[in-house]
Amino acid sequence: MKTDISADSAPAKPRKYARGEARREQILAEAVRFFAEVGFEGQTRELAKRVGISHTALYRHFENKEALVEAVYKRVYLDRWNPDWDSLVTDRSRPLEHRLQDFYVQYAERVFEYDWVRIFMFSGLMENGLTTRYLTIVRDKVILPVLEELAEQGIIADDADSHAEHEEALWALHGGIFYIAIRRYVYRFGAQEHSEDFIRKTVSHYLSDLRRSASPAKP
Repeated sequence: MKTDISADSAPAKPRKYARGEARREQILAEAVRFFAEVGFEGQTRELAKRVGISHTALYRHFENKEALVEAVYKRVYLDRWNPDWDSLVTDRSRPLEHRLQDFYVQYAERVFEYDWVRIFMFSGLMENGLTTRYLTIVRDKVILPVLEELAEQGIIADDADSHAEHEEALWALHGGIFYIAIRRYVYRFGAQEHSEDFIRKTVSHYLSDLRRSASPAKP
């Protein structure tokens, strides 16, 4: 006697779309490691070999190398940006020093990694626009809001010349903290894990010096 098997009880066939997404994810993950290691001059033919697929198969998932690089940018930079940082920096219910300290501690935990740092450096050398696009995000979401906070608290003058001068100082703070990661992953000199205590002290010293320079000299 034959037994009818309903469509619901039959094993589901793997969807072609799902397999395609898995392959695309595999290519993207390997591309991140590949470009971090060799830079963006690395050939996609070599990348395909690492993935274990043909060069033609790679371009079934990414239209061209530019599209692949754009996907790497989104994965490494945009996907790691925590949207909560926007409100963290501008939350006036907390002292500015604590906000900046918490931001940079969290930022270091998220971005001080081999892939992130080396791809960032290679992007700048290639002048492919990725570094500029990312730094624009940092400027819009961190640097400019902090300038507004400093002006609001009367620590700096609220005029264009003062903002321009202190924007450079904020970039120096940002770059100084990021230099920990550059030493570790680019120069490979004195490589150390980033220290939360060091980051907090660096922010504290920056604000202390700024407040001291803003205070009128005692007679």
